Amino acid sequence: MTTDKDTQANLLAELLGQVATGDQQSLKKLYDLTSGRFHGLALRIVRAPELAEDVLQESYLSIWRSAADFRASLSPPLAWMGLIVRSRALDLLRRRGAERVHLSDPLDELAEDTLEGDSPDPEQAADASQQARALHQCMSQLKGAQREVLSLAYLRELSHGDLAEQLKLPLGTVKSWIRRGLDQLRICMGVLN
Repeated sequence: MTTDKDTQANLLAELLGQVATGDQQSLKKLYDLTSGRFHGLALRIVRAPELAEDVLQESYLSIWRSAADFRASLSPPLAWMGLIVRSRALDLLRRRGAERVHLSDPLDELAEDTLEGDSPDPEQAADASQQARALHQCMSQLKGAQREVLSLAYLRELSHGDLAEQLKLPLGTVKSWIRRGLDQLRICMGVLN
C-alpha cells in the first residue's frame, strides 16, 4: 500500500531524474511543488525574506546542476534537496559574516586597545575559517553516497541506526561508509593543513 508521502517521493524522484537530463519544465514543476517548504527552511536559517529568496535561487541552481547525483536508494528527495537548501543558507550566512568582519575592522582596531573580551582572537577565527574551507573541499572529493551519509550524520545529528533506517541500508554499510569517509577526510585534511 503506497501512501501520499510515498507517491510524492516517487514524483519528486522522477522529476529529479528528468531535471538531470536538462528538462527545464521538470525543474519548474519541482520548484512549484517544493519551493514553499524550502523557502520556509531558508527563512528559519537566514531570518530575512530577501536573503531566503537568494538562498532559494542558489539552491535550485545547485539542484539543477547536481540532479544527476541524486540517488533515491540513498535518500528521500526532500531530504536530499533540503540538505542543499540548508547548505546554501549556511554558506550565505558565512559569506555575510565575512563581509561584516571586513566592515568592522577599523572599529575593532580602535576598540582593541580599550576593550578586553573572551572571544577568540582574529588569528584563531581565520584559522577556523581556513579549516572550514579545507573541510568543504575535502567533503566535495568524497563519493556522493559517502558525502551524503556523513552530511546527514553530522549536520542532522542522526545516529547510525537512524541513518540506516532512513536510507533503507544495512547498519554495517552505513557504519562502513562513515568510517571510510572519516578516514578519507582525515587524510585530505592532513594534506591541506
